[in-house]
Amino acid sequence: MKLTLHHVNLVTDDVPRAEAFWRDVMGLARPTQGLPKLEKGRGYAGDVAFLSDGAIQTHLAQKDMGAGFRAGQFVNPVSRGHIAYRCDDLDAFIARLDAQGVPYSDWGDQAVQGWRQIFFYDPDGHVIEVHEVAPGAET
Repeated sequence: MKLTLHHVNLVTDDVPRAEAFWRDVMGLARPTQGLPKLEKGRGYAGDVAFLSDGAIQTHLAQKDMGAGFRAGQFVNPVSRGHIAYRCDDLDAFIARLDAQGVPYSDWGDQAVQGWRQIFFYDPDGHVIEVHEVAPGAET
């Protein structure tokens, strides 16, 4: 099982303002491929801007304190942001969490079409996402 850093999600009350900062000040660009397709009717309907340094994406998401409740999940990835890793065997990673006694929220593909996502907390309360892309789905 291999994990690679995929994106950092930062939440904001003003997506256009945040996008302008990360684009104009930090020099990130809008990627033209490999963007997630949001499932806006199934858990999170906020605005998101996608930027990249060419390797790692930055997702600038509209803060939504109620997304976890609406999706029936105890971890809300868009209340304070999260760091996301992509893996090639999510079931193996889930087995690792289970063996360590780490609880997680299985969002399945509720938020992103073709991605199976889980979210959990590190010991300091930071939200971590691990996802696997379904075969044939866009990355």
